[in-house]
Amino acid sequence: MKKIYIGSENPVKIESTRKGFEEVFKDISELEFIGKSVSSGVGDQPMTNEETLLGAENRAKSLKSSFPDGDFFVGLEGGIQIIGDEMEAFAWIVVLGDKLVGKAQTSTFQLPPKIVELIHQGIELGHADDMVFQRKNSKQGNGAVGILTNNVIDRAEYYRHAVILALIPFVNVELYQAKNG
Repeated sequence: MKKIYIGSENPVKIESTRKGFEEVFKDISELEFIGKSVSSGVGDQPMTNEETLLGAENRAKSLKSSFPDGDFFVGLEGGIQIIGDEMEAFAWIVVLGDKLVGKAQTSTFQLPPKIVELIHQGIELGHADDMVFQRKNSKQGNGAVGILTNNVIDRAEYYRHAVILALIPFVNVELYQAKNG
């Protein structure tokens, strides 16, 4: 049995982590996924690539220090960044193991001007989505990516690929051990 702690109780983040781990570790029959609310140590709406990565790292590190019985510790952090006149959304995934660290970023997508305006007013992306699209708690559902792609890509699927990419060092230990170990 491998225990995977996830730095959130958000069902979307737990599901994307579960799907990613189950695809990568098909040979492990028993995986337990435990969502725990831990602080990111950054703002509720990370506004830069660096702040978003730091939030994911902080979540994973907090889990590892709080739950020593775990095998993997996963920090997921969604953020935004301004590039030119536009604002893009993305997320970072950080996976800590005993000695290895894996990191990956999702793809980015452009946010619509109405959402950008609300974020500039200090409103977090998930709340801005709810306001503009007249929804409730969309960040625990399909999220901005699901809303904007008409559910072609929902938030769980969006994160799943990055979870898989963050697991690369754990399936290629011999290639990453010297760097991370």
